[in-house]
Amino acid sequence: MPEADYGAGNLVHPTVARNVRQPAPECTMHAMVPHRRHMSMLRSYTAADALTIGNAACGTIAIFLCLDYLAAQNPRFLWTAFLLLPLALVCDVLDGYVARLNRSRQSLLGADLDSLADVISFGVAPAVLGFTLGLRGGWDMLILTYFVVCGVSRLARFNVTADALADADTGKVKYFEGTPIPTSILIVVLLGVAMWSGRTDSELWLGVHRIGFALLHPLTLIYAASGSAMISATLRIPKP
Repeated sequence: MPEADYGAGNLVHPTVARNVRQPAPECTMHAMVPHRRHMSMLRSYTAADALTIGNAACGTIAIFLCLDYLAAQNPRFLWTAFLLLPLALVCDVLDGYVARLNRSRQSLLGADLDSLADVISFGVAPAVLGFTLGLRGGWDMLILTYFVVCGVSRLARFNVTADALADADTGKVKYFEGTPIPTSILIVVLLGVAMWSGRTDSELWLGVHRIGFALLHPLTLIYAASGSAMISATLRIPKP
């Protein structure tokens, strides 16, 4: 059988033809990348989302102010941080109320956004506040980390089980499994009293003890108790 002529202007060798990458149809590429307006995520925020962002902002600024206090030893920074965390709680309470007012426009980000904001304002910020006031021993830092991790775990569990715990008629969650993470505001109030009375750093209530290779302030155990209550599977608190 005579060989085909693959010279210029004639046929293309089958192997070459298979290796030539054909350009993707333009219409297919456009279909894969949906067109979105600039800053479309921010445009999708509801009023409730704005309050949740306010919650996260208060917690974040409070953390920065704690760092400012450690650097400059200016009590004004720390007192401002103390005031911002109750303000974060107000935002946290109001965002749910505002969301229920306008059921026609529900946020797609609401539940996850709320959880992330709560981790900052009622998990990380109270832990940093305790560290700032003198809970800086090795065991203290381990317990503060445990507290934050418990808060993260509790919020993750709530997001997963919320539908199962919701009332069939109203759609509202009937009770909390474990204490809600915003209850850590009670620790913030206690630390505020310690700050007001001058019981910080070496003057902290209950003193400090060396256990093995690290220091422990017994006051840190309130964080351990709070974290353990958050992840409790048997402690059930009716939801208002």
